[in-house]
Amino acid sequence: MVDGWLDLIFPSACAWCGAPGSDACADCRAGLPWNDPACPGCARPQVHGERCGHCAAKPPPFDAAWTAFRLEVPVRQGIHRLKYRGQLIEAARLGRLLAPCLPSRPDLILPVPLHRWRLAWRGYNQAGEVARHLGRLTGIPVDPRAARRLRPTPDQIGLTAVERRRNLRGAFHISKPLDGLHVALLDDVMTTGATLSELARACRKAGAARIEAWAVARTA
Repeated sequence: MVDGWLDLIFPSACAWCGAPGSDACADCRAGLPWNDPACPGCARPQVHGERCGHCAAKPPPFDAAWTAFRLEVPVRQGIHRLKYRGQLIEAARLGRLLAPCLPSRPDLILPVPLHRWRLAWRGYNQAGEVARHLGRLTGIPVDPRAARRLRPTPDQIGLTAVERRRNLRGAFHISKPLDGLHVALLDDVMTTGATLSELARACRKAGAARIEAWAVARTA
């Protein structure tokens, strides 16, 4: 309801060219760095839509992966404004861009959780904010409390893939049964997939039947 009133009071305009009417006008939307085609196993950008060699040889712990964008201008700036500057309007804008192009309709969306210390310091979970708007727009249930980060993990920036996996091993716990459910895990950025992989393992232990790894954007 609050979001609806805000839309009435502050009409939307294209975030990039300023044209009235929507968060992204048709021309700017067409020029966004859409991540298509990409590997359906890890969402890595590539020139075809088949599974990449790495996923074929060693499938990830989730059943499929999808990201709307490549982490490039101007999407990268929008994510940074949300994540580091507290501009929560970007979560609504990103949610509206993602909603029409979701690859499936899962039973539940689980945003990747922050540890309680980082959540207290930042004041919000950027993945949770995007998930909230995505749930409102699509009607897909979102549970921001079902997944819990058990320990504060060091920042993943600058770590190798091996270091990222070691950093996150056993970091998540699922507090509710997911027996037979189709679950989508949502993060802001997917780099090596280590975070989403570890969360997927926890969901599998909780009984999830199908797990998809989603993110707003994917690095190359």
